[in-house]
Amino acid sequence: MDIWALNLRHLHAVERIARLGTVNAAAAAVNLSQPAITQALSRLEDMLGLPLFERRHDGMIPTDAGDILAPRIAAALHHIRSPHVTMSRMRAMLAVAETGSYTGASQATGLSVPSIHRAVGDLALALRRALVTRRGKFAMTTEAGNQLAREFRLAQVELEAGLSEVMALRGHETRRIAIGAMPLSRARILPTAVARFLARRPQVRLTIVEGSRAELVEPLRSGSIDVMVGALREPLTESDLLQHRLFDDVPAFYARHDHPLAGKAPAGAEMAAFPFTLAPRGTPLRDSFEGYFTELGLALPPVPIESGSVMMIRQVLMGTDFITLLSPDQVAVEVEAKWLRPLARLPERFARTIGMTTRASLLPTQVQAEFFADLEAAAQACGAPQN
Repeated sequence: MDIWALNLRHLHAVERIARLGTVNAAAAAVNLSQPAITQALSRLEDMLGLPLFERRHDGMIPTDAGDILAPRIAAALHHIRSPHVTMSRMRAMLAVAETGSYTGASQATGLSVPSIHRAVGDLALALRRALVTRRGKFAMTTEAGNQLAREFRLAQVELEAGLSEVMALRGHETRRIAIGAMPLSRARILPTAVARFLARRPQVRLTIVEGSRAELVEPLRSGSIDVMVGALREPLTESDLLQHRLFDDVPAFYARHDHPLAGKAPAGAEMAAFPFTLAPRGTPLRDSFEGYFTELGLALPPVPIESGSVMMIRQVLMGTDFITLLSPDQVAVEVEAKWLRPLARLPERFARTIGMTTRASLLPTQVQAEFFADLEAAAQACGAPQN
């Protein structure tokens, strides 16, 4: 079901009915007449194919569908914040922000260019903020426009989640989970969780987006992905995110199987004589590398090749005397195949915390909550210690 066919004011009325218990109270709260709300509710229920409330002489009691949808509407309204926002204005603003032009927004939505212009202009006038500036053929969102577009995306995510949960009550499975996968999570934890989840929920659509934290954090904050799995950051600098620990990982140094240091249990000074290929600066793994050699009072070994790709690192190691620092999970197959070998393990104090990161505002859907539980179970099943 397309959320853009809905009326935001009518959705607000549904949320008020659920909260206040009567149509009369909701009518006063949203400044609509009782007949208008009653008609709007009836149309919405027809569109959904399910009743949202049980009508009683003493008030309106939410059904299962109403209990699902009302909190989603409340969450969306929290992001929207302003009574001047309509669904058409929100849609137009998002389309301009995402395509970078009024023509692109028109093509993406099917609305006319004048309609897009008018909707964005009316929104800017109502909010008393410049949202878009023209640069030739391009429409560039201002800082205020970028922030508003992010909030609108999150509102869109909430409404789509609510509708998909309601559709699931009718047996129409449209739910999906978008997962941001950082390098370590792809080795065992995420595949195990996905297999566990799909065994129960084969019709739920999972989208896995691979990347570094730097590449995934903005899609997470803007609602394009629901959860990010990988090394956590301490301290967490984004106040709108939450982190949840799954397990602690102790990295080790690896090199090709016939490396000059093979079988010697080398000390830090011996490894420091060789070049390294590592993840970029600012990542937990790179911090551990620098902390280890600094504690030993050694100059940092040269790092001529920076890469977050385990495949790239593996290929570099197999043809050179380079060394790397990775999680044992990331190269378990390569070690078993005798392509690579561990040289030494970092001390426990250099363990990095692996977990999931979500938006602080996230209200998990039923299937999201199940998947998060499967991540917890996968951490245990893969032998990762839990506190």
